[in-house]
Amino acid sequence: MKKLILTTITLLFVFTGVFAQNENAVPQGPEISLDKDIHDYGTVLQNGDGLSHFEISNTGNEPLILSNVKSSCGCTVPKWSKEPILPGKTTVIDVKYATNRIGPINKSITITSNASNTPVKVVRIKGKVIKQDDVNTSPVKKPTEGSPVAN
Repeated sequence: MKKLILTTITLLFVFTGVFAQNENAVPQGPEISLDKDIHDYGTVLQNGDGLSHFEISNTGNEPLILSNVKSSCGCTVPKWSKEPILPGKTTVIDVKYATNRIGPINKSITITSNASNTPVKVVRIKGKVIKQDDVNTSPVKKPTEGSPVAN
């Protein structure tokens, strides 16, 4: 009986020590962290500015390498640095959306890296592209059919 109690207490101390070490463990390898997962353009005019940015940080303890950044279609073009991101440093991925197309924006960009926490990360851009004609620039409301008109 004494052996059982002594063994139980010993195992309890061993497991407590193991779990305490894991909680305070320093991250091993490169780790990716982003400032946002989605960039919302809101409403953009046709042929307007379609540039967005995603800030990438290396929160690990080894250099982070972005091996590929690929968009879901040809209308979205990402640009990124091929240089390794040192621990504690940041870089920016620029994403250019071709705003010559009218309609909703909902595209994804896949980031492939050597990160130990998330080697493949997907971010999105969203919004809506409208024609210049669809913007009511006049402060005066246009009369509709059947509305009273002043003489």
